[in-house]
Amino acid sequence: MFKKLSLELGGKNPNIIFADCDFEKAVKTTVRSSFSNQGEICLCGSRVFVEKSIYEKFKAEFIAEVKKLKTGDPLDDKNWIGAIVSKPHYEKILGYIKLAKEEGGTILCGGNSVNPGGKNANGYFIEPTVIEGLSYDCRTNQEEIFGPVVTLTPFESEEEVLKYANSTTYGLAASIWTTNLSRAHRMAAHVESGIIWVNCWLLRDLRTPFGGMKGSGVGREGGFEALNFFTEERNVCIRF
Repeated sequence: MFKKLSLELGGKNPNIIFADCDFEKAVKTTVRSSFSNQGEICLCGSRVFVEKSIYEKFKAEFIAEVKKLKTGDPLDDKNWIGAIVSKPHYEKILGYIKLAKEEGGTILCGGNSVNPGGKNANGYFIEPTVIEGLSYDCRTNQEEIFGPVVTLTPFESEEEVLKYANSTTYGLAASIWTTNLSRAHRMAAHVESGIIWVNCWLLRDLRTPFGGMKGSGVGREGGFEALNFFTEERNVCIRF
């Protein structure tokens, strides 16, 4: 039997931050795009690439903002990071944090499980975790973790960061931060992702196509692409 398939699958999404970005907006949005819903969103950016000239400044601001994110009861408005979806996934995420250390990464913040106590004492909580010092092609930077874990990596040129961004088997989403419109178009044309945000994240319109490239899915949802998926074109030939 031949079945139509429309599959939205995993992602290892890059956030590419150039020196000419709106710095404050890039920092705050990258924090949100990294750790919303504990990073358990297929569109979260888990690899943050920062142009070398602003890398140290960005790292300092990013870490300061991440440290403000409290982990605990999701029903408490003071908290930003809630529980991981299940025990096996919780153990998987902690396993990747351990792997990152083995691969030579440095934990800049987080990296630990959290016990909030009370009614959440048996929950699966992990601090928002930021790691640097990893090669772009290590397992931590290639495999989907799907949790509150991101890596920071500096780059020097468009060519270099495109190599990093496109190195995974995934191609779901990407964010590009620059005020240079020509660069924005140039990068968007070469980043292998089905969804690309420039100077923003998670702006959605259901009239536009949604889906990934490579190992991130088959087909598109939304807009005319979704209508076409459910349509069978026919050729009717009448001679009279």
